[in-house]
Amino acid sequence: MSRSLRHGALAATAIVFSIASLAACGAGNDAATLKVRPDSAATTSGDISIQNANVITQPERGAEGPAVVSATLFNSGTKQQTLDAVTLPGTSVAVQLHAAKGSGPIVVPAGGRVVLGGKGNASAVIENSREAAQAGNVQPVAFKFSSTGEISLGAFVVPATSYFTDFGPSSLPSKSPATPTGSTSAHPGAPGASDSADDTVTPTDSASASAG
Repeated sequence: MSRSLRHGALAATAIVFSIASLAACGAGNDAATLKVRPDSAATTSGDISIQNANVITQPERGAEGPAVVSATLFNSGTKQQTLDAVTLPGTSVAVQLHAAKGSGPIVVPAGGRVVLGGKGNASAVIENSREAAQAGNVQPVAFKFSSTGEISLGAFVVPATSYFTDFGPSSLPSKSPATPTGSTSAHPGAPGASDSADDTVTPTDSASASAG
């Protein structure tokens, strides 16, 4: 083997080992527990971290109904904070906040987390889904906390399908059963047909005489 070929083989081997090492470092010691999730926005400011932020609209394009802001809020501080507001900069839509239980504020406990969206969790509801950005776009979302203040990020806009179904709006459009067009006339003697006066048999003269 020539010197140039040997150098080329050694270089290729080094590249393979480098890629394998980077992959191992990225996976970490708990690689089996890592889960691949759809693209979602995340950011950190002070003690607050926001992960998996999305705006989830109705499953069908143009459908009437609410949308929601879904996210997981982490508080690494030693004091609890409240989520005072969620807004969509650049729009005039209002986002209604609801605690998981009761009517109080959404509290992010010290060293804990709060999930927005999904059954039994707190929620941030946009009353009109059509006023939110269209699916596939990125919508600026601002979260305002009692101590940290406002944290903004760009959240992906996705329909409430597949992975996002359980985190989407609780109120989805209902489909009414189709109404058949036209009417079908039942023929005499057919199942379901009612007897009419035309079906009555008139006795003959001989039958009347026999009866007498």
